[in-house]
Amino acid sequence: MNQKSAPQVVTPTHYFTVLLSADRSGAHRAREHVRRQLLDWGAPCDHDAVAHVVAELAANAVLHGRVPGRDFRLRLKLYGDGGPLRVEVTDARGDRLPRAGDGAAGDAESGRGLLIVEAYAERWGVEEAPAGGKTVWAEVATDREEL
Repeated sequence: MNQKSAPQVVTPTHYFTVLLSADRSGAHRAREHVRRQLLDWGAPCDHDAVAHVVAELAANAVLHGRVPGRDFRLRLKLYGDGGPLRVEVTDARGDRLPRAGDGAAGDAESGRGLLIVEAYAERWGVEEAPAGGKTVWAEVATDREEL
């Protein structure tokens, strides 16, 4: 008899989440929270790279995902044994999906943020979130040998 094993569920070894106001101060606090959390965890990743990713995702949530009276959520998930650090930013505007390079042509003053995310992250994407929102996520390598 051939038995299938149950799919392995990978859970983070460290988890952090916080709601932040969808304004410039919230985006700034997102970067502060991330730096502090990575230090507390002793996370084996490039903290500056993660700060850049968070800065871009939080700025996008404030600029493009803001709905008056609604906050945005920052989540960090650190997976042990060489797994990635996953950064998630959830905002209220699921109707405005990001694409890398939007507006980045020529001498545009905006639209380059996701190019920065692509430069630092192993991969990134967008998922639907509750109440019509979206979650933009990015995974950053934690293997010190790659740093």
